Amino acid sequence: MILTVTLNTALDLTYRVRSLRPHTSHRVLGVAERPGGKGVNAARVLAALGHEVTVTGFAGGGTGRAVRDRLADTPGVTDALVPVAGATRRTIAVVDELSGDTTQLNEPGPQIRPTEWGAFLDRYDELLPAASAVALCGSLPPGVPVGAYANLVRGARSAGVPVLLDTSGEPLRRGVAARPDIIKPNAEELAELTGSHEPSRATRDARRRGAHAVVASLGPQGLLAVTPEGRWRALPPTRVHGNPTGAGDSAVAGLLSGLVEQLPWPARLSRAIALSTATVRAPVAGEFDRATYEELLGRVTVAGDTSAA
Repeated sequence: MILTVTLNTALDLTYRVRSLRPHTSHRVLGVAERPGGKGVNAARVLAALGHEVTVTGFAGGGTGRAVRDRLADTPGVTDALVPVAGATRRTIAVVDELSGDTTQLNEPGPQIRPTEWGAFLDRYDELLPAASAVALCGSLPPGVPVGAYANLVRGARSAGVPVLLDTSGEPLRRGVAARPDIIKPNAEELAELTGSHEPSRATRDARRRGAHAVVASLGPQGLLAVTPEGRWRALPPTRVHGNPTGAGDSAVAGLLSGLVEQLPWPARLSRAIALSTATVRAPVAGEFDRATYEELLGRVTVAGDTSAA
């Protein structure tokens, strides 16, 4: 079982309009509603790849019930969310059909009480022994300690479970110091962590700060990985247009599934690139266009230097 942690779950709403223009009203061409948050999106992709996945984090209020109802309809995904008094947030993506651009609006999330945080920690400890890997993903809702991910990384390491961390800001800085197996920042998050805007230097610095392996997402420029086995650059074979929401979460699913299946790093990176690119082609986060994924998987370019480990 793969365990994904999403402390700030969401109900994702995607609106499609012909052309998004400020200060005007719009006729919505289509609406999609899905359970969301970075770890939830990754879990749905992992399940589609054939893995058994358990989702934990928080859920509350009417939106929390909607998230749980939709998770119940997702094959391969087990709901282990912890109930809270506050309402789960919503995220709204507005897709401009004409330009292909997406505008994202993210609510902050519910206030988590100390007793609710304690209940989550108990749930996490219960789930860890059965996990083959853990993904810690996304922002922290109000009330959760800023060092939460660092504590969860240490818990996974104590249990002998490999852990991937995908967050930003101070939670990332503290989490890296706890020595996760993999971190997956984007270029902006990596620069904020290290102070360097040069990806090669920044990934090396992030690894010196404690991460066992660093996989940096560079948008259209692909992935840059610095690991104990070497360094690799993975590039998509083509640029695609569509909704990029959730593409990074699909990359997490590719990396985590590759870790569990004990694939070599080039194969993990190829899977992550193909999945993230195929997600841009899908209408909503947490899904991917399977035909695009299968067609791209063998065409991803991965160049490496194993002597640079």
